Amino acid sequence: MAFTSQAHNYNYLSSLHLSDGIATTRSGRRRAPTVAVRCKMAGTTTEYEEGQLEMPKWAGETPLSRLVGAMVSFKPLYSLLKLGARQVLISTAEKKNIQWREMTRKILQSDVHKEMDTILNPSIQYPDYYLSPFHAYDEGNLSWLAAAEAEPATMSMVFRAVPTASSVEEANEIVRGNWLRAIEQQHQQYSDNSTIRDILDVGCSVGVSTRFLADKFPSANVTGLDLSPYFLAVAQFKEKNSGHPRKNIVGWIHANGENTGLPSQSFDVVSISLVFHECPERAIVAIVNEAFRLLRPGGTIALMDQAVRKCNEHLTSPSQRPSRNCRRFCSRC
Repeated sequence: MAFTSQAHNYNYLSSLHLSDGIATTRSGRRRAPTVAVRCKMAGTTTEYEEGQLEMPKWAGETPLSRLVGAMVSFKPLYSLLKLGARQVLISTAEKKNIQWREMTRKILQSDVHKEMDTILNPSIQYPDYYLSPFHAYDEGNLSWLAAAEAEPATMSMVFRAVPTASSVEEANEIVRGNWLRAIEQQHQQYSDNSTIRDILDVGCSVGVSTRFLADKFPSANVTGLDLSPYFLAVAQFKEKNSGHPRKNIVGWIHANGENTGLPSQSFDVVSISLVFHECPERAIVAIVNEAFRLLRPGGTIALMDQAVRKCNEHLTSPSQRPSRNCRRFCSRC
């Protein structure tokens, strides 16, 4: 989904109303939630609505949900489930010729930790939701293991999105290629063909999406921003040691996408790729508000994420269920 703003006059709306984690109407009746976005630009308002969001049968306040919650709250059992889920993800990836363990080993045994000194912003205050265990990591994104496994997990995610692809490259051409072409076409159509000079990749993780943006738009300055200094250290390390570092990746910023501290109207494109499925609703709204603040008139905001239903296939803990928290117990996207 992409928006282009002539004047920064917009509304971001969600029709999801939560009562104890259950979607309801304003009258209090339970219903399946929907997500809607309204964007006003150049005097016209365009609305987008994406289907009905579905909760798994064990979510919500049902006897099955309470039973599953009680079982998973037993830490030894939860640890076994988490270990089993990790092993399934890794073995499935390696059957697809993704060298998960080898890629992880190379990062962990490298000098990547030396990048932390130039990346870490010591004044960062992490929001509570970011400190929760998820993705099978007790520390969430704030660990070297999570950062080292991020790229093979992303490759695995792309394969899941395009199961008929014969290679990661083919899957990326479909998933990333369509995304990049949509950004280019949207910007050309609605920005009077203005040049894309500066791009911000919000929630850039270890820089996979950032590198795709830099390759697609070689004349633009591309900046990656993420809340995890570990992920950013890996991104910077991999780019430095790629053998052909991209001159147009101008930096990696350790900051919160909800409040970046960057100057207003300083980017032509703000990309938010595979981020929102990890965020609670309040964070999504704040990130979109911040993206519009950063956008130059005529600029483009590009949003891409994976299907919630696919995430549900990898959910393990009811504490991570979508009715309460959008952060998923699935492989890193």
